[in-house]
Amino acid sequence: MILKLRDLKLLKSRADLEKIPPGKVLINTINAHSFNTAQHDQLFADSLTKCDYLLPDGVSILLACKLLNMKNCPEQRSPGWDLFETEMKKLNEHGGKVMFMGSSEKVLGLIRERAAVEYPNCQVATYSPPYKPEFSDEDNAAIIKAINEENPDLLWIGMTAPKQEKWIYKHWPELNIHCHAGSIGAVFDFFAGTAPRAPFSWQKLGLEWLYRLLIDPRRMWRRYIIGNPLFVWNVLKEKLCN
Repeated sequence: MILKLRDLKLLKSRADLEKIPPGKVLINTINAHSFNTAQHDQLFADSLTKCDYLLPDGVSILLACKLLNMKNCPEQRSPGWDLFETEMKKLNEHGGKVMFMGSSEKVLGLIRERAAVEYPNCQVATYSPPYKPEFSDEDNAAIIKAINEENPDLLWIGMTAPKQEKWIYKHWPELNIHCHAGSIGAVFDFFAGTAPRAPFSWQKLGLEWLYRLLIDPRRMWRRYIIGNPLFVWNVLKEKLCN
């Protein structure tokens, strides 16, 4: 296996989000889908194991950690939305600039509108990269230049996994920033209102994945119908091989 759950240093609880120190810090999340994907993508696996903080986003990760009897088993899931809210509230308290890199101009426009109301002390900068499977060297240079020129106090990367994690991990040394940066994908759409987040009752039961499947089955069926059994198999392999 390229990636093992036992090799991951997962954030233990949501309360620990408040304890992340200031400075240039890279934060990622992991769920069943990303764990599966990392099994055949070394760069993605590196982006998860070598970031500064890794959040267990998904009840499946918690259950798998307990099955493996991990010593530092997370106490609760810490989804990307919780990271987003925690960081945005902290920034809004003293003011500063937040940058959203990713998604479409439409989504970014809606983000700017909502942020102006909910986080009035935050200056919002946005950048919509070209919509293509892989960026060219020119694309990457333009994105890096835009981020460095904005010099934000908080940076969010919003592209689909594993593209977002791999991009920021690969270009981390080129980013002359001194702030927290996180890959939060779907949170862009949740905050913009272009995609609904599961009701709290579903979240509490660990069924947010099922809600997403029911809302968007054409896009999500492979991730969950095929991906969930694959995740169970990968976890069992790790347990049986150790």
